[in-house]
Amino acid sequence: MSPIILDGRLLSRSSEEAFARRVKILKDKSGKTPILATILVGDDPASATYVRMKGEACKRIGMDSKSLTLDDSTTTEQLVAVIDELNADPDVHGILLQHPVPEQIDERLCFDRIAAEKDVDGVTCLGFGRMSMKEPAYGAATPKGIMRILEHYQIPVAGQHAVVVGRSPILGKPMAMMLLNANATVTICHSRTENLPAQVRRADILVGAVGIPEFIQGDWIKESSVVIDAGYHPGGIGDVELELAMDRVAAYTPVPGGVGPMTINTLIQQTLESAEKSILG
Repeated sequence: MSPIILDGRLLSRSSEEAFARRVKILKDKSGKTPILATILVGDDPASATYVRMKGEACKRIGMDSKSLTLDDSTTTEQLVAVIDELNADPDVHGILLQHPVPEQIDERLCFDRIAAEKDVDGVTCLGFGRMSMKEPAYGAATPKGIMRILEHYQIPVAGQHAVVVGRSPILGKPMAMMLLNANATVTICHSRTENLPAQVRRADILVGAVGIPEFIQGDWIKESSVVIDAGYHPGGIGDVELELAMDRVAAYTPVPGGVGPMTINTLIQQTLESAEKSILG
């Protein structure tokens, strides 16, 4: 039997149709438009592309975006001042600080300066803590997008053994907590895990989030498992060497077209939710 392709691009398109209807209702009721503010520090081409894509996604559903580009010599204090202005602006419903920022900036301090109600990318420590404790919070966009993929394709999570390879604060760690909250048994691994192949072979659900091209070998992957590849590298390859395991997995996310589109889609969804709460109460 052929594996199920967990098509994030298709799911994001259908979601956008529903979001556009919600935006129209919000505009008709209040006369106001949801706004996502994006902050880009420096001139990294990849980061600029991501910010542009997020602005285009807003436009497709009738939302507005406010793009701020700061010089690569920006200090932590200057960036904090910009975030404070956006926090205080009632017309801004979500704030995205594009990662990474130049090395002279304290990125964690700046992330945590974002107001919880506008942390639609789920990057603050407060948001992570609330999410982990099952309190209201916007989840980190990529892992939340992955959970939406699993739910849409009716992939069982409860009682399954999930292995997350990666421990970053905006992907691996929140991914593990979301799976745990969904009643999976979770193992967190990383590039320094001893005997990593044995850990991966135990996975009913495998999440590749280590940020190294094809780091997870195809012959490590368990038969009939679900493979979620959250990596994306030049040449269109992910963190998982899936080709060798393609004939025995139950389902997988393609690269590109799997997790990536749902990251942006989830950011847009959570900005819309923030706007609805702020405007409609």
